Amino acid sequence: PHIANKKSSKDVDESSDTYDTIEWLLKNVPNHNGRVGMIGISQPGFHTAASMIDSHPALKCASPQAPTADYYLNDDVYHNGAFMLGANYGFYGFFTPRTGEPKPPSPRMDFDPGSPDAYDFFLHLGPLADANRKNFGGRADYWQEIVDHPNYDDFWKARSVWKFMNNVKCAVLNVGGLFDAEDPMGPYHIFRSVGKLNPGTTNLLVMGPWPHGGWARSDGDKLGNLSFGSKTSQYFREQIQFPFFMQYLKDKPADLPKAYMFMTGINEWRRHAQWPPAGAAATTWYIGPGGTITTTPPAEGQLFDEYVSDPSKPVPYVGYIATGMTSDYMTEDQRFAAQRPDVLVYQSPVLTEDVIFAGPIKVNLNVSSSGTDSDFVVKVIDVYPADYPSQRFPQGHPQVANAVVMQGYQQLVHGEPFRAKFRNGFEKPEPLTPNQPAKISYETPDVYHAFRRGHRIMIQIQSSWFPLVDRNPQQFQLQCRGMESAADTALQPRPYPVLSGGGGPGDC
Repeated sequence: PHIANKKSSKDVDESSDTYDTIEWLLKNVPNHNGRVGMIGISQPGFHTAASMIDSHPALKCASPQAPTADYYLNDDVYHNGAFMLGANYGFYGFFTPRTGEPKPPSPRMDFDPGSPDAYDFFLHLGPLADANRKNFGGRADYWQEIVDHPNYDDFWKARSVWKFMNNVKCAVLNVGGLFDAEDPMGPYHIFRSVGKLNPGTTNLLVMGPWPHGGWARSDGDKLGNLSFGSKTSQYFREQIQFPFFMQYLKDKPADLPKAYMFMTGINEWRRHAQWPPAGAAATTWYIGPGGTITTTPPAEGQLFDEYVSDPSKPVPYVGYIATGMTSDYMTEDQRFAAQRPDVLVYQSPVLTEDVIFAGPIKVNLNVSSSGTDSDFVVKVIDVYPADYPSQRFPQGHPQVANAVVMQGYQQLVHGEPFRAKFRNGFEKPEPLTPNQPAKISYETPDVYHAFRRGHRIMIQIQSSWFPLVDRNPQQFQLQCRGMESAADTALQPRPYPVLSGGGGPGDC
């Protein structure tokens, strides 16, 4: 963790360690020009961001890319208090102390799940607190730490590196993916914090149509079922990243805007002098009776929709067999979910002109439950028209019977869960009062998407997203470690909570 007020040379963190390292390099490596640059993706992105604090004078530029800027607040581990099970189980379980001689890397999971079906595996996993002993031999200390800290306590706050971005003197290029399933908030956290605390520092933002780290290891021309029409990763590396470093390390002028953003839907790069872009007006979309979405508030009255959420039959996050968390789930077709009775579906009329979402989406829900806790997952979806061009196969090609049909495709633009017991703050959970209305408000990571003319805007609301998110037993739990065992007891006959958007008009 970052040490904000270092009192002696014994107070060592990433920032001070980098300062000493740069000093050593300048003195011991020949043939340099006295300038240093840094770059890192994911956890190395965290190291890059942390190393910019109290910058060494020779550090001229740095690019934290998909940094884990806050492990709790919507990056790796928790999203709005909900535990991201599918992404973290195998990942954190992989980090165990090495014993004996070094050996080739092994699969992240040191056990055989017995099936590629992650839904089935995690459904029978048992208590999260028991997973370390059961499947990791009790050696997965990192896994145990994240399970033992379900609230936003001092353990997480000390690791929220974006809050400590003081004295950043180097130019910063923040980079991330609009479809990053692991660290969607990191680039925005660092970008906004550096800008707020260091107003004179060059501070740029680049977001493309990529999964986690996709800009460095792919062409970036497609993801999942989507095609973006150009090699976006190659463009970034050649036209943005390379000129940035050449400018600050080699005095080669570069013409880079404050924000270089890729608009999905239209599929083109756009340059902005600020982010969100100037002139972007906030528009409120309301969910209404009959599964509608409009910009007009619904009439006053006791309007609500309800569904039964069963923890033993959670809503899957993709409509096919998958292991863990897929890298492209954030572009996936949501038609399978729209057919479930425990998913509420709302959609706009056919759009007569393009509608662009730029920036974070604020969600406001009025909810009630017969239980004392619940998750509320809100998904914003682009519904393609019935005459949208589908995949074309060359003459003589054996067309796959279950190939994705793009007519009517329900493309996930962004989705986020929220654990209701954290509605008043992530530090101290509070139970819901059964059958009493409560308000939930939060923001999603930024999107930049054009809903094209002829498409529809859809919102889906549900109370499970499995196994992307761990199961909520829908009964208030003080400790995350008891969640899965509590969910297992739900398999025994008892009434399941009924969840609704009651207590007045709900809006998204």
